[in-house]
Amino acid sequence: MKFSVARNVSPSTLYIVPTPIGNLEDITYRALSVLQSVDLIAAESVKHTGLLLQHFCIKASLFTLNIHNEVSGSLVLLSKLQLGYSIALVSRAGTPVISDPGYRLVYCCVQKKIRVIPLPGACAAVTALSASGLLSDRFCYDGFLPSKRILRLERLRFLSEESRTLIFYESTHRLIDSLEDILNIFGSDRHVVLARELTKFWESIYGAPVKKLLNWLQRDIIRCRGEIVLVVEGYKCNKYKKLTPNILYTLELLISKLPVKIAISLMTKIYNVRRNDLYDYVVSKTNRL
Repeated sequence: MKFSVARNVSPSTLYIVPTPIGNLEDITYRALSVLQSVDLIAAESVKHTGLLLQHFCIKASLFTLNIHNEVSGSLVLLSKLQLGYSIALVSRAGTPVISDPGYRLVYCCVQKKIRVIPLPGACAAVTALSASGLLSDRFCYDGFLPSKRILRLERLRFLSEESRTLIFYESTHRLIDSLEDILNIFGSDRHVVLARELTKFWESIYGAPVKKLLNWLQRDIIRCRGEIVLVVEGYKCNKYKKLTPNILYTLELLISKLPVKIAISLMTKIYNVRRNDLYDYVVSKTNRL
């Protein structure tokens, strides 16, 4: 047990240490120094982190902290910090706590006034945003969309008028379903950038209106595989100022079941919007198709 004798770490301190999201050369000198020096490394995956440490010839004591033991594990680690241990928190890849375990431990440390030192480093969301070509001065990271469709649609409707660029993580097997829901809620023209396998050998970054993006993916299902980040253009007011995404969604639902004239008549009564704006929108959409 070292009890933080190295000068580059302090006792009773939690270090949040980002690790590479693919390319191992992306790790920082400071991250390596901390991992080499701390008394204990709290890892989401001991096996995955063990391979990383082995690559850099670092010998360290590891403790598993994942979604299955986050509550009990955080209490164990907290007690060790109070005894004087220095601990590094790492996830499988990227910056810990961002859609990964570790929040409870950090929260406990803050509550108990134990020092928390965050290191800068790899983060898939920011990496994808920087190369997306979409506005990056204001953005909203929203993690993984819900796996259940009813909840996913609810989340997307809530975000449908968000003007900031949106960032989501998505899994391979839900990608097509999520993009189809984005198309239905946000409209076919909303620009979406798919960043896949960032920093890895098969890295690809492709952006297009969501309908075109779906067609591109469906032509080659391999394009759906790997670690995926979706960067979505924020909502922009269109020339039909009062026709919000929620209004347009309802309009399209009604048109799919009723004659256009009746659907528009109902919409004017439900939302108090101009009949001519609704007709113009329907005509413009028909022309685009």
